[in-house]
Amino acid sequence: MTLAFPNPSRSFDQERNGVYFIGHDGMFQIRFFIEAEALARNGIVLGAKASVETAYLSAFDGLRTSIQQVAGKVYARNRRDSYTLTAADFR
Repeated sequence: MTLAFPNPSRSFDQERNGVYFIGHDGMFQIRFFIEAEALARNGIVLGAKASVETAYLSAFDGLRTSIQQVAGKVYARNRRDSYTLTAADFR
């Protein structure tokens, strides 16, 4: 099986400062967390009126395809049930 992202839900974690999202490899759920720094390096723009949560979730949505591609590459190298994606993963 290959990694797929059938569920578009994502959530912001203010304490860890990043976004969680889920992938699936067959019946197995794979958890991902992308650090805010990785989103910032990939084009996030915080608006003066937007909350930090809204800004990061919007950035995630705009970059979803590339984030999922990187998540798939990281998962293919070493299959586990959870990952933290950092800015280094996007180089």
